[in-house]
Amino acid sequence: MAESETLESITEHERILQEIESTDTACVGPTLRSVYDDQPNAHKRFMEKLDARIRNHDREIEKMCNFHHQGFVDAITELLKVRADAKKLMGQVTDTNRRLQDAGKEVTAQTEEVIRCRVQQRNMATTVEKLQLCIPVLEMYSKLKEQLDSKRYYAALKTMEQLENTYIPRVSKYRFCQIMAETLPKLREEIKEISMSDLKDFLESIRKHSDKIGETAMKQAQQHRTFNSAVQKQASVGYAKPVYTLNGRARAQHNGLSSGEGADEEEGADEEVLTAQDLVDFSPVYRCLHIYTVLGDRETFENYYRKQRKKQARLVLQPQSNMHETVEGYRKYFNQIVGFFVVEDHILHATQGLVTRAFTDELWNMALSKIIAVLRTHSSYCNDPDLVLELKNLIVIFADTLQGYGFPVNRLFDLLFEIRDQYNETLLKKWALVFREIFEQDNYSPIPVESEEEYKSVISRFPFHDAEIEKQQFPKKLPMSQSVPQIYIQVKEFIYASLKFSESLHRSSTEIDDMLRKSTNLLLTRTLSGCLQNLIKKPHIGLTELVQIIINTTHLEQACKYLEDFITNITNVSPETIHTTRLYGLSTFKDARHAAEGEIYTKLNQKIDEFIQLADYEWSMSESDGRASGYLMDLINFLRSTFQVFTHLPNNNNDHAAMSGKVAQTACMSACKHLSTSLMQMLLDSELKQISMGAIQQFNLDVIQCELFASSEPVPGFQGDTLQLAFIDLRQLLDLFMVWDWSTYLADYGQPTSKYLRVNPSTALALLEKMKDTSKKNNIFSQFRKNDRDKQKLIETVVKQLRSLVNGMSQHS
Repeated sequence: MAESETLESITEHERILQEIESTDTACVGPTLRSVYDDQPNAHKRFMEKLDARIRNHDREIEKMCNFHHQGFVDAITELLKVRADAKKLMGQVTDTNRRLQDAGKEVTAQTEEVIRCRVQQRNMATTVEKLQLCIPVLEMYSKLKEQLDSKRYYAALKTMEQLENTYIPRVSKYRFCQIMAETLPKLREEIKEISMSDLKDFLESIRKHSDKIGETAMKQAQQHRTFNSAVQKQASVGYAKPVYTLNGRARAQHNGLSSGEGADEEEGADEEVLTAQDLVDFSPVYRCLHIYTVLGDRETFENYYRKQRKKQARLVLQPQSNMHETVEGYRKYFNQIVGFFVVEDHILHATQGLVTRAFTDELWNMALSKIIAVLRTHSSYCNDPDLVLELKNLIVIFADTLQGYGFPVNRLFDLLFEIRDQYNETLLKKWALVFREIFEQDNYSPIPVESEEEYKSVISRFPFHDAEIEKQQFPKKLPMSQSVPQIYIQVKEFIYASLKFSESLHRSSTEIDDMLRKSTNLLLTRTLSGCLQNLIKKPHIGLTELVQIIINTTHLEQACKYLEDFITNITNVSPETIHTTRLYGLSTFKDARHAAEGEIYTKLNQKIDEFIQLADYEWSMSESDGRASGYLMDLINFLRSTFQVFTHLPNNNNDHAAMSGKVAQTACMSACKHLSTSLMQMLLDSELKQISMGAIQQFNLDVIQCELFASSEPVPGFQGDTLQLAFIDLRQLLDLFMVWDWSTYLADYGQPTSKYLRVNPSTALALLEKMKDTSKKNNIFSQFRKNDRDKQKLIETVVKQLRSLVNGMSQHS
């Protein structure tokens, strides 16, 4: 068993040794590890086996060395022999080499020179080739610098584009090209900033020049209107297009009349027509637009431009606080707005897309709303019709100017109708002052005419025709006062002033005629009527003046038809046209005349009251003075003289005669009735406690004078005793007391045929009680006389019966 194990280990060691001998040194590790992995102490046996194998190899090496040793010795001996020959050969070779080197130095030098020249030649060719590529780049860059220096930024951007796309890529490996490529974006930004700065300067410039641009445009528009007005007067000459321009688009074209023909005769025709380019340099905005387009940032530029212009529009539309004070304020405001939109119109047509029609329309609509609001506000402050008229002319020129550039202006003409109403109001206020001044300066007496020239002068100012007066010899008097022709002239002046506003409003003759008639109606029915009413109510206007006012209003009423003819001649609109407004002057002057008549009645009554207040009756007198009271005679004399004034009322035709008679009769009847009522109130005054029969008799004398005055026909035209009936109440009452006819009164009371039908029981009772108290006081011893006692009893009986009548009346009522 032990022997078999020994054999196996020996065989294994052999295998391992063979493997070590045949294997690379790097792979020996695993083989040696296997020695230690076998049985214990196997490595000792292996080491023994290895030592034996090493000794074996040593013996073989020794045998081999011994076999080749003689040949090695022979070779060494032979090599020593060769060394001497080699040293000799070395010397010869060295000498040969030295001589060869000496001989080749010149050749080497020339060869090196040739090589150096060839290298230089190649380098020069390469340099030329590269320079040919670089020179265009440098030339373009130099051109770019020149363009930048000369502020040709658009061309500079094009040069940059060529550099980047064509030239720099060919020589991009060079450092200077890289620097150049890095510089170009910076230059673009600089150009962008510079162009934007130029744009800002441009915007500031047009803001400053808008006033001048607008002034020029509106001046040309006004010249255009003047020219058209002149052309329209010539039947053979017409016009087709505007003759003014601010953007170079419109040109004067007339039927058979060029802009250079026919116009040379007009003043200022040789003046050059200015355009927007003449007043403002638009190159910055064009340049900036092109630059931003090239840079691919056009949208940013458009948005910035539009935003800034909107801001400027708001600034332009903001008026000065005192703009309404002078026409220059309005003119400057309009000039700036027109200048703004003329520039926008030019930009719209000179550039493609920088501003659009929608944008300009939006701006205009915003501006139009603001303009209308501003004008509506500021025009309301204007109290001067001349300023309002100038404002209207400015608005018309403003509208015509912008309409020539395609902007809708209908709302402006609608605004003019609002301003027209305000203009009429200012005219009415102005003419109210004129009328007041005329009335204050009038002497309210007929116009004296000394000669034919004076007569013609008056009738040339006022349409007065009277055959009877014309037949009279000079000097003579016209029935109306000086204010009548002045009023008539001023009404015509008002019509002219109102017509001025209607001009250039693009309205038909019918509309203008209607406007004139309505404004004239306002003047007559409101202004003139109000002035007449105020005049009539003034304290210093007496009866004579009121009579003259009635005469004046009559003639003014007659003149209304001439005013209608005057308006018809102006507008050429027939008064028979349907819907033609009629003048309300007839009703105006009739109302004024009625007011004057009423004031006559009022003043007469006031004057009567003044005389009545002078009455000083001694109510306890035993008998009358035998004559009428002084105050009453004065009153009657005053009434006589007053009613003589009514003979001056116009009576040159039947209508006027009827009218004058009616006024005089009404005034006279009113005065008599008022006098009768005042006298009755005097008798029945509650403060008057006692009346004697003597006072009744004195009072009766005064009433008799009143009746005599009434029967004397102070005013012609009364039928029978119509005027005396004003005193019938007093007469019947006094007769009742004077005759003491109580039995008849009481018996016939309530009968239509009663002699004392107008005597009221309460009136008779009041007066009778005043007399009863007087009888008791003055007749202390009356009870001792039978007649007095009977009279007293009669009075008491009558008083009782009157009281029963009064009570019966109250119960019946």
